[in-house]
Amino acid sequence: MSYSYERLDHVQIAAPYNGESKARAFYKDILGFKEIEKPASLRRNGGAWFRSGSVELHVGIEADFQPARKAHPAIRVKQIEALKIHLQAYEITIKEDHQLPGANRFYVNDFFGNRIEFLEWE
Repeated sequence: MSYSYERLDHVQIAAPYNGESKARAFYKDILGFKEIEKPASLRRNGGAWFRSGSVELHVGIEADFQPARKAHPAIRVKQIEALKIHLQAYEITIKEDHQLPGANRFYVNDFFGNRIEFLEWE
């Protein structure tokens, strides 16, 4: 094989038409991601792009949107308990999961119903 994979570049999450303001409210205002500018050639598609550290999330608009309830991005965090307290202050429902040995993790749903996992390895 003459090629190799380096790392995941970004994850795209779907949202319904005109969902950009809700995406900003969740990913930027609550989670603390910074919005990054989309290339001019892609702006007409709608949506919004966000980054925090090396994690990049693209929120894309889908005409026949259905939330991803099983498929999900998993975001590794430091100080997961502090994140949990932060999210609870915004009344974000947290679903604990203790099935993965060596990981402290939980799930939330964004404002569109998409599942997001946060985890910290012990």
